Amino acid sequence: MRTENIESAVQRNRDELFRFGTALIFIVGIMLFTIVRTDGGVDGTLLVVAAMIGGYMAMNIGANDVANNVGPAVGSQAITLTGAIIIAAIFEAGGALIAGGDVVGTIKSGIIDPDLVADRDTFIWLMIAALLAAAVWLNFATAIGAPVSTTHSIVGGVLGAGIAAAGWNIANWFVVGQIAASWVISPVLGGLIAAGFLYIIKRTITYQRDVLGAANRMVPILVAIMAWAFATYLMLKGVKKIVAVSFPVAVLIGIVVAAGVYVIIRPHIARMTTKLENHKSSVNELFTIPLIFAAALLSFAHGANDVANAVGPLAGINEAIVAGGISTKAGIPLWVMAVGAIGISLGLALYGPKLIRTVGSEITELDKMRAFCIAMAAAITVIIASQLGLPVSSTHIAVGGVFGVGFLREYIKSNYARMLDEIRDHHAENDPEAVEKFLAEFEEADVTAKGDMLRRMKAQAAEDRLLAKQERRALGRVHRVELVKRNLLLRIAAAWIITVPLAAVLAAMFFYMIRGMLLP
Repeated sequence: MRTENIESAVQRNRDELFRFGTALIFIVGIMLFTIVRTDGGVDGTLLVVAAMIGGYMAMNIGANDVANNVGPAVGSQAITLTGAIIIAAIFEAGGALIAGGDVVGTIKSGIIDPDLVADRDTFIWLMIAALLAAAVWLNFATAIGAPVSTTHSIVGGVLGAGIAAAGWNIANWFVVGQIAASWVISPVLGGLIAAGFLYIIKRTITYQRDVLGAANRMVPILVAIMAWAFATYLMLKGVKKIVAVSFPVAVLIGIVVAAGVYVIIRPHIARMTTKLENHKSSVNELFTIPLIFAAALLSFAHGANDVANAVGPLAGINEAIVAGGISTKAGIPLWVMAVGAIGISLGLALYGPKLIRTVGSEITELDKMRAFCIAMAAAITVIIASQLGLPVSSTHIAVGGVFGVGFLREYIKSNYARMLDEIRDHHAENDPEAVEKFLAEFEEADVTAKGDMLRRMKAQAAEDRLLAKQERRALGRVHRVELVKRNLLLRIAAAWIITVPLAAVLAAMFFYMIRGMLLP
């Protein structure tokens, strides 16, 4: 036993050393590449340092944020961990390089006013401090298994470094307030939408007597809705970086795509159901392919958008050095975009599995139907929020969706256990065989028939057989089911709340350190 423990510890250390060594080679490669591109001097050194920190930030985005896109698919066993990493790496890099955009605001969300920054050098120090602070916080959050928003991390970094550079007046506090509101808006919207879709699936498919017949009718419709959501989502969040697409046009394109998917998927679902047993667990197999596509499309859209968190500030630094001035927007050179794309993919492959497991299986148990609902919530919430002007985080939406389906399952299971207890209490003096017969019929009935059976039973109940109020409360406590890990809920919520202020404090500290080292 002791030998096995030693061997296990050695293997873990070996794996950790390999991951660290590979990450270090990537950072050194960025350093050497940037040195070749610069003319030396202080500016060249600053660009080399900024590029290395940008690569470090990109790896941390891959390790932390990408898990939200593929975690549910892995947790539901729709795809293996290795397959998810390969798909996400390809589509994250593709989204960053193809649709990452020619222009990205380096001052995220107007968080500070760059006109109040004293000079070019101060701006460069500010951006380096912001990048480093966000990367360090993401690294720590990944180590403790907390999925946090990379956008909020870099916003906090820019805010803190900006205040350190130019005082409190540089901050746009209205935007800061919007970001604080998103801590509630994002997970609540994601959780409600995911829970709503899961409830629809249960009512229309798994709670029906003929499960496969219901699946034949509903699954093609659900997949078509998903196709609409992702087509619209990609038009608004990905393709618009290449071609400007208005919201009505994006919705229309989504409808056309959904109609095409419905025509294709309906006969496929019909063929699959002929090979399955008429049981609700069989329906999970119908959602495998949609989940794989969802993981790929979410990764593409994430790469197109969140690569700016890693290389937006780096692009701003590059622009300031090349152009000799401060710019609120900066064109991203291909080499800078490649640093972000490769870094995200590498970070996912090396350090992503930990957060993938956290999101996919540790918060609550996921099957393919539940993972499908979370993917739907991720796309639809972003569409709704973007049109209402609500600030949302894709990380918070996805994790909120996981909690949403978990809490819905808790409610349903507790409620069902309470129903069974009411049935047994009502038949307490009857023949036990009659009670078991009623329970068997209740178990086999669809959701509508169950409701009718309960209503008839309660209508026949004598007043003296009703449970007292105190007994009903006790019964509720007895049958309370916990399918969501509360300790993870508290840990993740705490990490979300402190992301912006902690990143801001770190960035301010790093700014003062950098300025102290570089001032003559």
